[in-house]
Amino acid sequence: MPEDYEARLREMFPQRFKKLRLLAPDAYDLVLSKLERNSPKDQGDVEYLARTIPLDPKFLKERYVRELRPNLMARQTWHDGTLKMWIGAYFSSGR
Repeated sequence: MPEDYEARLREMFPQRFKKLRLLAPDAYDLVLSKLERNSPKDQGDVEYLARTIPLDPKFLKERYVRELRPNLMARQTWHDGTLKMWIGAYFSSGR
């Protein structure tokens, strides 16, 4: 997960449960969390989020460069390529 993702968590069903809070990452953090595995399921999730939210590919790349890439232990260029492929394939403008 990108740095500071905890600050962006949102409660899914506020006040719905007495003793349970369900938190979810924002869509950009969720997409970036799928970068490592990059399975067909992850790719489908990214495509769905990119088309239904819609997400800004420029902002996604900025968050990746600022909050995730500096913490990668290996395969930085592989992750760079995956993100580039996702942006080209799933974002209509490919900005």
